[in-house]
Amino acid sequence: KVLMDHYKDIRKSKHENWIKRNSGVAYLDKFEKNTNCISAVALEENSENINLAGRIVLFRKMGKIAFLKLKDFSGLFQVVLDKEVLGEDFDFFCDNLDLGDIIGVKGTIFITKKGEKSLKAQSVELLSKNYIPLPEKWHGLTDKEARLRKRYVDLIVNDESANVFKFRSDFIKNLRRFMESYDFVEVETPILQAQASGALANPFKTHHNDMHMDLFLRIAPETYLKRLMAGGYERIFEIGKSFRNEGSDPSHLQEFTMMEFYCAYWNFEDAINFVKNVFSDLIEKLNIPETIEYAGQKINLSMPWKVISYKDLFKQYTKLDLDYLLKNEEEFFEVAKSFVDVSKYKSIPSLIDGIYKKHCRPNLIDPCIITHQPSALGPLARVSDSDPLYSDRFQLVINGWEVVNAYSELINFEAQRKTLEKQQDLRDKGEEESMEMEEDFLEAMEFGMPPMAGVGIGIDRLIALFTNSESLREVVFFPNLK
Repeated sequence: KVLMDHYKDIRKSKHENWIKRNSGVAYLDKFEKNTNCISAVALEENSENINLAGRIVLFRKMGKIAFLKLKDFSGLFQVVLDKEVLGEDFDFFCDNLDLGDIIGVKGTIFITKKGEKSLKAQSVELLSKNYIPLPEKWHGLTDKEARLRKRYVDLIVNDESANVFKFRSDFIKNLRRFMESYDFVEVETPILQAQASGALANPFKTHHNDMHMDLFLRIAPETYLKRLMAGGYERIFEIGKSFRNEGSDPSHLQEFTMMEFYCAYWNFEDAINFVKNVFSDLIEKLNIPETIEYAGQKINLSMPWKVISYKDLFKQYTKLDLDYLLKNEEEFFEVAKSFVDVSKYKSIPSLIDGIYKKHCRPNLIDPCIITHQPSALGPLARVSDSDPLYSDRFQLVINGWEVVNAYSELINFEAQRKTLEKQQDLRDKGEEESMEMEEDFLEAMEFGMPPMAGVGIGIDRLIALFTNSESLREVVFFPNLK
C-alpha cells in the first residue's frame, strides 16, 4: 500500500502539471476522434488531420523520439512523438505521460524507417490520467480471481479476455439476426415473477415493498412466453437473464444468459432440425472450426451429430433397464444405491436425473442429441403418443454440458394441471426444485394454445466452449464471487 500511494502521488503531481497547462481544467470534456486504431492502419501515407484517441499501453523514449502504442476498442496503433515537430512540448509529454493514460493525438500518417505505419503527433491532449499503474503481468492462480473481480483491468491488459467478449457480442448479434431471418419476433417477459416457474430449479426470492408481496427472480421465461403464444404470436424468442439459486461449478452460474424460442405448429423433431441450422449458421458466420479444443479435449462439431434415446444412453452407461424401473418404481431406490447416494434424492425423477448427470452425460464430448427423456422429468413437455413413460423432448449435450433443452409443448390444460399437481405434491414433501401450481398459466392454456415446440439454448456455455474458456465466469463480465 505504501508503494502504491507513492505511485499515486507521482502521477497526481503529473496530472497537476497538465491541469496548469490546461488553465485549471482537470479533464477535457470531449475530443474529436475521427478514426480508430484498426482503421488508421488502412490510411494512406501523408494523410493529415488524423485524430486518434486511446490508452497508452507501451511507451519508449529514444533520445528525441518517443514511441507510443495506443489501444482503443478496435486494436493498437503506433504514435510517434518527435522533438523536431513538438519542440518544448516533447519534453513535457515525455515527463508527464504514463502507461495507462488516455490521450487524444492529432497528427499525420507516416511510415517509420522500420516500415511501420504510424501517426506523427502534432499535438497531444491528456483525456484521463491513470493513477494506478497497470500490471506488467496478469497470470497465475491469485491473479485469475483478481481478473474476475477487476474486469476493467483485465480488459485493458489482457487481449485474450477482450477478444472473448467481442466474440460473445458477435455470437449474440448473429443469433438474433438468424432468428429474425426466420420471422421470429423478439419479445421481453418479466424477470420478477409471482411464481417461480418454467423449469425445475430453486429460485431467488425478493420482496416488492410497494405491492407488499414476495416475488421471485425468474428461473426461466417459459410460461410467460407460452402466454404470448396463446395471445396469437406464432414465432417468438427472448434473449435474457435467468436465475437459479443452486451451486456453482465451471458449467453453472446462478445468473446466466439463455435464449428461449417457440414456434407454433412445430414438434420437437422440427426443433431438432432448426437447432442444427442455428449451429451451422453460427459456425459459418463466426468462423468456428469444425474441431475445437476445450480444456485439452478435442470436440468435433461436424454433422451428422449422434442421436440416441435417453433410455438407450442410460442402459449403455449403467446397464439399467429404464423401462422396467419406471414401471416398478419401488425397486428404483434399491438399485440406485450402486450409482449414487440415494439419501440426497426425495423422488424418482430427481433420482433418475442424478444418475444420468453422474454416469451418462459426462461421457458425451462430441455433440449428441438425446431424445425422449422420461416424462416425469419434464412436467411442461408433451408425453409421447407411442410411450407415455417418455416425452417428446430432446437435449443437445456437448462436452458433457447440456447446451440445448427442447420439447414438443404440452398444450392440454387438463393434463398440464395433473402434472403440476404432482409437482406441487413433490414440493410439499420437500423437493425444492419441483414446480408450483400456476393458475394464471393454466387459465391462459384454457383459451387455447397451438401445437408448438419450445427450445432453450444456454448462451454462456456455448461462449465458453467456443472460446476455450475454463469456466462460465470467464465469459461473463462481472460474475458474483465470494
